[in-house]
Formats: sequence, C-alpha cells, structure tokens
Amino acid sequence: MTHDGAATDSTHSSGAPSGTGDTMHIGAVAEQTELSLRTLRHYDEVGLVRPNGRTSGGFRLYTPDDVERLLLIRRMKPLGFSLEEMRELLHLIDAEDKAPTEEKRRSLEEFIADARSRRDKLASRLAMADELIERLQSEAQGRAS
Repeated sequence: MTHDGAATDSTHSSGAPSGTGDTMHIGAVAEQTELSLRTLRHYDEVGLVRPNGRTSGGFRLYTPDDVERLLLIRRMKPLGFSLEEMRELLHLIDAEDKAPTEEKRRSLEEFIADARSRRDKLASRLAMADELIERLQSEAQGRAS
C-alpha cells in the first residue's frame, strides 16, 4: 500500500499487508474507522494515536488495538472533546494498573459525567433540529396545496 492506502501487490484485500500478522495500512484503517487519512496522520503527528509500527518503506502499520483506540476517539468527537481531553482519557485507560485505583475510578467517573452532559446537550440540539425540519415540512406542504 502507499501512504494513502492504495493497495500494492504485497497487500491482501483486507488491507493487511502479507507477512505482518494483524496489521493494517492507513487506507484500511481509514475505511474501518470512518476517519480521513488526514485525520489519522494528524493523530499520529500530535501523538494521540501512533501506529504500532511502520514498514521498511515507512508506511504506517496499525494493529487492532490501534484501531480500537481510534474508534474510542471517533466516539468522543461528536461530543466535542478536545485532543487534550482525548489524550487524557487514553492515558487513563492505558494506565498500567488494570485494577482501577480510587483515583482512576474517580477520573473515569468524571469523564462519564462529562460525556453524559455533552450527550444531553447534543440530544437537545438534535431535538431542535427535528422541530425545524418538521416546521419546514409543514410549510412546504402548506404552500404546495
């Protein structure tokens, strides 16, 4: 594959380069995560999610764990979390101690509360958008008669 994810002869149709196990090139990851190539490169450049490795030619190789991190970030984006907040949550999740300490649990609870609050605001805006669409449809039907 090229840096932009175009397939080469050494790449399976799944996007995984032959001989590299479960790794995927950036194009396959972009397709799977619905994130743009530019976004994936940006996340790498700012250190948010770095690909697990690179080919000898410098092509980014992502593992299933990398993809899971990207999917978590994708879920945070609509809620308006900043890159720094995303980095903080990833760091918290990646913490060596798999059994949550009281501090880790408290931090996760804060993220949960924040995510719920942001979700509620998003749901409210969505309800307003639905009301607008209904009103416009009503106007369109009234004028069409």
